[in-house]
Amino acid sequence: MLGWPKEEEAVNSREKGKRGGRQWRDQLRANGYAARRGQQFSGSPDSPDVVCDSLPWIHFEVKAVEKLNIVDTMEQARHDSGGKVPVVAHRRNFRPWLVTMEAETFLRLLRGDFAGNGVGKS
Repeated sequence: MLGWPKEEEAVNSREKGKRGGRQWRDQLRANGYAARRGQQFSGSPDSPDVVCDSLPWIHFEVKAVEKLNIVDTMEQARHDSGGKVPVVAHRRNFRPWLVTMEAETFLRLLRGDFAGNGVGKS
């Protein structure tokens, strides 16, 4: 009985994670990008939370939480990225989505360095 609340919290956390992934997927779709949730297809723990085939160079880590340690989350995204560009999409309840990436990635994006890597809508 003592372990039950922790199990319930874990289930709620997983459900909130799935919900956040669906919301980010829907955000991408609303902007013309075909996207789907990642783990439901590949099942591997290091698979991206959301897969966007027209942006194959991005590894999306998605968090929908009230308190986020962005440094730890970026480290998780880097670790799981498999050589892709780690990007964290995150939001708090009733707030707009924010996107975090390394400054070098942002500057490369501004320069158009990813233009030949599927940047664009599908």
